[in-house]
Amino acid sequence: MKGARKLKDRIQQELKDAEFKKAFEEEEVFSSIAIALAKLREEEGLTQKELARRMHTSQQMVARLENLDNKSCSLKTLVRAARVLNKRLMIKFV
Repeated sequence: MKGARKLKDRIQQELKDAEFKKAFEEEEVFSSIAIALAKLREEEGLTQKELARRMHTSQQMVARLENLDNKSCSLKTLVRAARVLNKRLMIKFV
């Protein structure tokens, strides 16, 4: 836990820099989407291949959606994934 605390403290310090904060918040959006999608898929007991079949796309596309480094998922694709997972996609500005 000590290492995690050091990391948290360092991030808090770095967030004081406006440029770092902007980049950090942007990355957080994309990684949150990828993590949420993977979590929902797993909760439904689906493999990437099964989700892809239901979405009428490829397993590689689902893998890209769940990739933390992916910055190019379309809103249309996310809506389709949500529908297949019996969810509704909500986007809000805070």
